Amino acid sequence: MAKRIMVQGTMSGAGKSLMAAALCRIFRQDGLRAAPFKSQNMALNSYITQDGLEMGRAQVVQAQAAGVEPDVRMNPILLKPSSDTGSQLIVNGEVRGEYRAAQYFKMKKSLIPEVLAAYESLAAEYDVIVLEGAGSPAEINLRDDDIVNMGLAQLVDAPVLLVGDIDRGGVFAQLFGTTALLEEEERARIVGLVINKFRGDEALLRPGLAMLEEKTGIPVLGVIPYAQVDLDDEDSLSPRLGRSVHRKAVDVAVVRLPHISNFTDFSPLERHPALGVRYVSRPDQLAGAELIILPGTKATMEDLRWLRQSGMESEIKKLAAAGTPVLGVCGGYQMLGETLSDPDGVEGGGELAGLGLLPCCTVFASQKTRTRVEAVAVAPPFEQVPLNCYEIHMGITRRTGGGAFARFSDGREEGTAEGKVFGTYLHGLFDTGALVEKLADWLMTEKGLSPKHIRVESQEEYRERQYDALAQVVREHLDMEAVYRIMEEYQ
Repeated sequence: MAKRIMVQGTMSGAGKSLMAAALCRIFRQDGLRAAPFKSQNMALNSYITQDGLEMGRAQVVQAQAAGVEPDVRMNPILLKPSSDTGSQLIVNGEVRGEYRAAQYFKMKKSLIPEVLAAYESLAAEYDVIVLEGAGSPAEINLRDDDIVNMGLAQLVDAPVLLVGDIDRGGVFAQLFGTTALLEEEERARIVGLVINKFRGDEALLRPGLAMLEEKTGIPVLGVIPYAQVDLDDEDSLSPRLGRSVHRKAVDVAVVRLPHISNFTDFSPLERHPALGVRYVSRPDQLAGAELIILPGTKATMEDLRWLRQSGMESEIKKLAAAGTPVLGVCGGYQMLGETLSDPDGVEGGGELAGLGLLPCCTVFASQKTRTRVEAVAVAPPFEQVPLNCYEIHMGITRRTGGGAFARFSDGREEGTAEGKVFGTYLHGLFDTGALVEKLADWLMTEKGLSPKHIRVESQEEYRERQYDALAQVVREHLDMEAVYRIMEEYQ
């Protein structure tokens, strides 16, 4: 069976996912076949595997860092929030239904056999499993039914690295408080403390590190500097969504919907020197936008109501009428149409008028579309741009006019385009870089500027460099000899 190491954190956002990705990359560089594993993930930013199954993006990033194909066994339980108190439950890549939080907590222990089956199957195929926890193991109200932190560590007998985030302040209290709230047998599983996102002179930390080790009895195995790496984020807490941008030639405004999902679709746009990408949530923030993007969402009809009530809808329609290009992806595409109907109550039922910027209508259905596709763009001015994408949506959209946005390799048409308004279900449409180049040149021409004709590297090329940079930082500042020794001791 595979060796194993688990990364837990003092809180959400402490850096567990990136630490696990770094370890996956380091093990790959050291000649080992590694796989990530997170028993339960909660995120709206999901991914479709080659076999058409759905999993959390954090484990996709970690799998790619390890140089292996993402596999739903790496994330057997995915919760996609659909409201403040409920989520869609996905088990082994398939939808199980909608559950309120209280319902899920009552039944989640029944999923342990499926969690263990996924883990054991991976452990039989790989040299190392890098496990990731969720939130904090010190959430004592959740301890009895835990299947993702210390509960999982006990089930698979995994040693634990506990990561604290010094960038938020109070890291010594984070680490000491977390260990103090654990049961003795849980605390014994923590084999090392890691301080993450450090900026400054490490010498100033040493007195605190010595005291922390004395009080917890656990060695500090690393102080990891704040790493300037750019990898996919998995939820709406992402710093990317609040990031300010320096003024560039073309202003791209992505609407930050309340239930925004798969916003990483637009990360490649940020790397083009002519495109300034920003996320907006108020009508006045659309001023100056030269492209408006409506992204995906887990709650299309609810977010459409928000768009209407906030005044964003009227501003988008006004700008579109004045010639500002608009692109809708997935839920954003559905909103741009004429009507959205929900006869089966998939999104609460009823019917809503869309923005009416595209001649198409959507009917929601309980069957989720999940597939990877190859296509070529056919809508002017993007003709003949190759696309390697995936679909993940609930509902069917039928075009009543206009033209298609793209054509699949089997000849079927996809999406809708009319004038400067475009809608598509294709996630990852910018990943090859080709559509980024075409879009940027077109927007610059529309603005009366000379297009740059710059090659944009593919998302795959870009992230490979980011994985290597992340691994280098962690390898230099984490005691990897101790990590390898610990994994041997737990064999």
